Amino acid sequence: MPAASPLNLRIDVWSVLREDAWAVRHEVFVLEQNVPLELEQDEMDAVSLHAVVVDERGQPIGTGRLLPDGHIGRMAVLQGARGVGVGSSILMALMERARERGDRAVLLSAQIHAQGFYARHGFVVEGAQFMEAGIPHVSMRHVFPTR
Repeated sequence: MPAASPLNLRIDVWSVLREDAWAVRHEVFVLEQNVPLELEQDEMDAVSLHAVVVDERGQPIGTGRLLPDGHIGRMAVLQGARGVGVGSSILMALMERARERGDRAVLLSAQIHAQGFYARHGFVVEGAQFMEAGIPHVSMRHVFPTR
């Protein structure tokens, strides 16, 4: 599968992107990683900015969200679309939105297997490993350079 072009990435509110974002999150978190449904859904969706990447057929293949407090979360890419830049596109778009609105840093809880991915985007580990939804995570932060 070719890398998603920037034209295939949309950023909007939950009410607009809910169906596409949820399709990816359900597939990755609930079905693939066995995260309980009640842990995957929360009240922060309604107040967050969401990103969705769709493939050339218009099917959602990746998603992520930016919370009002600067946390990036619910980053998910369908298995068949991994490794071609979809996650990077989402992460960079959400980071740019955070920077544009004046956030000085962004934070996230990275699954241990994805720690290297986030490190390549300038995130640094803060603190010890912890468990979330039965999956090992680590907190990471990226501080934006001052202008």
